[in-house]
Amino acid sequence: MKTLHPSWYHGHDEKPPFFEGWYYKLVDATGEATLAVIPGIILNHDPAKAHAFVQVVDGTTGRATYHRYPQTLFWASRSAFDIRIGPNRFNHRFLELDLGNGQESIRGRVRFKDLTPWPVTLASPGAMGWYAWAPFMETYHGVLSLDHQLEGELDVGYDSPGFDGGRGYIEKDWGSAFPSAYIWMQTNHFETAGTSLTASIAHIPWLRGSFPGFTIGFLHQGRLHRFATYTGAETERLEVTPTHITWVVRDKYRRLRLEATRAPGILIYGPEHDGTMVPHIEETLQATVTVYLQEWRNQERLLFKGTGHHAGLEVHGDLEPLLRLA
Repeated sequence: MKTLHPSWYHGHDEKPPFFEGWYYKLVDATGEATLAVIPGIILNHDPAKAHAFVQVVDGTTGRATYHRYPQTLFWASRSAFDIRIGPNRFNHRFLELDLGNGQESIRGRVRFKDLTPWPVTLASPGAMGWYAWAPFMETYHGVLSLDHQLEGELDVGYDSPGFDGGRGYIEKDWGSAFPSAYIWMQTNHFETAGTSLTASIAHIPWLRGSFPGFTIGFLHQGRLHRFATYTGAETERLEVTPTHITWVVRDKYRRLRLEATRAPGILIYGPEHDGTMVPHIEETLQATVTVYLQEWRNQERLLFKGTGHHAGLEVHGDLEPLLRLA
């Protein structure tokens, strides 16, 4: 069953509007090259608007490129995570790019080692918990690797960054459209290797109403600390300014405080409710997030404090209802 395999392509039998996209983040060992590679597909009732794509976000140069392919050039396995879009290939072992838009090209292969996927069980199949079983969610989300090693290189036209010794992250989304408002942040570049944070809160339509659903995973010393709507965690504080985000959540035993410093973003494509892809999402790969994890019932003993760099950050939509509900 595909619900138990978040990495697999879920759109074989879906009808439009529908989108599915994978998000690969690549940072070289020096931190000088930071890329996000986003392959995916959008299904639309109008065949002229349906297409596959590979989007590349370059956090170093502040540029983004969108490479569009006919839907017929998209192929996905039905029983594994293996995607092909034209000459490009994506799976859990490597990504292989052969992109060109007439002015610049991106070519090469980057391999992944020692992936750390979000655990999947029957009761909680991945980052969404039991919500992954709900048949009417607007957007589904999976975290395929919180942190892993990189090997290989990409020729991005102006340079050929080598990714040997670098760190990577992989997630994905699929459904009818992105949430109307959300905050997303991710970093796995802390002082301690193997530490990773992924966090998102969104305006979630539910039956005849809505709620501010959130999922946070903080990996440290091999343990994944989970704070989510489905775990019973609650948001104590959520503040957003043009320069900073402060988000504090708590469950029965722990409190997690996230302090993000925003950075200039790049406009990238995202799915709309009408089944189209338009450039309406601003993303940065140069934010920072300071994390405080504490046991609040044990005299607030501090378990971790550290700052993650090369952070991905998106703040999208009308946040007023989301902030009010949170």
